[in-house]
Amino acid sequence: MSEPAHVINFYSVTEPYGEFSNFAGYPIQLDGKCWPTSEHYFQAMKFQDAAHQEDIRQEKSPMRAARMGRDRKRPIRKDWESVKDSIMRKAVVCKFTQHDDLRELLLSTGEAKLVEHTTNDAYWGDGGDGSGKNMLGRILVEVREQLRLESQ
Repeated sequence: MSEPAHVINFYSVTEPYGEFSNFAGYPIQLDGKCWPTSEHYFQAMKFQDAAHQEDIRQEKSPMRAARMGRDRKRPIRKDWESVKDSIMRKAVVCKFTQHDDLRELLLSTGEAKLVEHTTNDAYWGDGGDGSGKNMLGRILVEVREQLRLESQ
């Protein structure tokens, strides 16, 4: 029987591996603009209105950018559910390819399972009890493997 994979939990930017959070202060260059965090980019892409996207991009705090992205007073793009994973993957790839220290940190996790451990989110995170989809953790593992292959 094989040994269970080592698990690395992350969530808060102030705790170990907090750099994996989309709220971590690592700007990304994407679609011809500089986004303060991957969270800013992800939340802005929920909307087709360029002015609203720009308002989110200009927001200083990733928490406020997230709140703006969750505000349903503005219509969310109709295809959001079908594109959100690829948009998250695109932002995460940019983050971990544009910051050498982050690339090294991600690669240093070896074969560990990466888990966004939070009761606040059962889609991107584990729901706090492991019942969530942990899509952010799964995307990070995919990106880690991609980076590993590229560095060979």
